[in-house]
Amino acid sequence: MTGRLPRKLADHPSVQAVLANPSDKPSPVIDAAWLKDICLAAGADDAAAVSLDHPDLAGEREHVLRALPGTKTLVSLVVRMNRDNVRSPARSVANQEFHRGGEIINEAGHTIVRALQDAGHRAINPSATFPMEMEHYPGRIWVVAHKTVAVAAGLGAMGLHRNVIHPKFGNFVLLATLLLDAEVSEHGEALDYNPCLDCKLCVAACPIGAISKTGEFDFVACSTHNYREFMSGFTDWAQTVADSEDAADFRSRVTDSENVSMWQSLAFKPNYKAAYCMAVCPAGEDVLGPYLDDRRGFLGNVVKPLQDKVETLYVREGSAAKAYAERRFPHKPVKEVDGGYPKR
Repeated sequence: MTGRLPRKLADHPSVQAVLANPSDKPSPVIDAAWLKDICLAAGADDAAAVSLDHPDLAGEREHVLRALPGTKTLVSLVVRMNRDNVRSPARSVANQEFHRGGEIINEAGHTIVRALQDAGHRAINPSATFPMEMEHYPGRIWVVAHKTVAVAAGLGAMGLHRNVIHPKFGNFVLLATLLLDAEVSEHGEALDYNPCLDCKLCVAACPIGAISKTGEFDFVACSTHNYREFMSGFTDWAQTVADSEDAADFRSRVTDSENVSMWQSLAFKPNYKAAYCMAVCPAGEDVLGPYLDDRRGFLGNVVKPLQDKVETLYVREGSAAKAYAERRFPHKPVKEVDGGYPKR
């Protein structure tokens, strides 16, 4: 190697140190058991690998290779959340659980990638929580679709509510994906059943009718309300500031509660307005027992408090979500908003 290097480079102390102590080449195939042990030790509750060549990941290939050229394997990670925090009508409790879970899984991803790097592999851990490729907005703003990868890796199946349901932990999980430049000795296999019970509780709990009993899903309705203090909702709030004639006009359009809630999301982390579909889901072996023991009690303790909560529902003008909310939840004030989405 020294003979092929320019003298100035070959004489550099760092170069000489590396040449004097050549590192072992990493194995082209990573042992799956070793990898899973690393994942669990780092804080993940479950993990599985899947080849980038998996047919269900064809739509991810271009984006993944752009993020880490040479990627061969995706590693899906699962971190459990505390169920009753997510179920609480006090959304500050639920949001804290989401954010804390996000911190744990991002930290786990960082730790695992460090271990893979130390073993001689190239790997990255894209954000597990908030998409950040904003130069592509309003197009695809995420590096890799965590749900798609998790299902392909056998860590769950998509429920009626469009959340991945882990067979043991239910939908009370957060997901992350690692990109890895090596093969793994064993891959996860897709589940041969869906843990979703088709109980329709997510349909009953959704305050803006985004989930249909027959399987249709209204993404815009869900995003307009639940993600009110994320990208599109912030755009609408900013437009309201710009359009207001003066402070009095602005206060007539936006309540003090809405303003401080937006401030809280900007100062801390964005707050979800609902996620009730996750909160009421009884699926998963670790979750199912109380529902089977007392379905009426489950409805009274978990579902009804969310249905009865008095809260503002954010909908688009003339939308099906507006009509549903006014009909199904007349005690919840409805507010028409528009920002970040093209009109239908």
